Amino acid sequence: GLDFTKDDENVNSQPFMRWRDRFLFVQEAIEKAEAETGERKGHYLNVTAPDVEEMYKRAEFAKEIGSRIIMSDYLTLGWAAHQSLSKWCRDNGMLLHVHRAMHGVIDRNPKHGINFRVLAELLRLMGGDHLHSGKMVGNLEGDREATLGWIDLMRDRYVKEDRSRGIFFDQDWGQMPG
Repeated sequence: GLDFTKDDENVNSQPFMRWRDRFLFVQEAIEKAEAETGERKGHYLNVTAPDVEEMYKRAEFAKEIGSRIIMSDYLTLGWAAHQSLSKWCRDNGMLLHVHRAMHGVIDRNPKHGINFRVLAELLRLMGGDHLHSGKMVGNLEGDREATLGWIDLMRDRYVKEDRSRGIFFDQDWGQMPG
């Protein structure tokens, strides 16, 4: 069976699926699965919202109903809001899964934009527990070596230069968690 599932990055609070109802429904299913298996389960509840106040309202509700993990779309949420949410998660014992919705508009065209390696470095500075980093096939498809380079960049304390993976110089993250 599955241990974790997640909201789709596009699922926020549409008229046919309001966020509060979805959070309650999913949490009930998690608790049922845990009772049946004796194992911990979780679901990444998407707290991305149109403004910071609503984002916190959703995060607080997720914590209140017993969720252990929430999710944000850090590019659509914005740098300051994401960093604040990351701090809130640390202060409240919650895990933060980070999705990169909208990255294709920013990093896919080689003639303009920001390389995802830079976006990943900024995210590491802002904080988060998991990154939806991409994969070798599917809707977040990317170059295998570059994707592995982003994963190393997000996880390792010291990243050695490897231009095939998009790492152009050695990076010592010191004590900054990955």
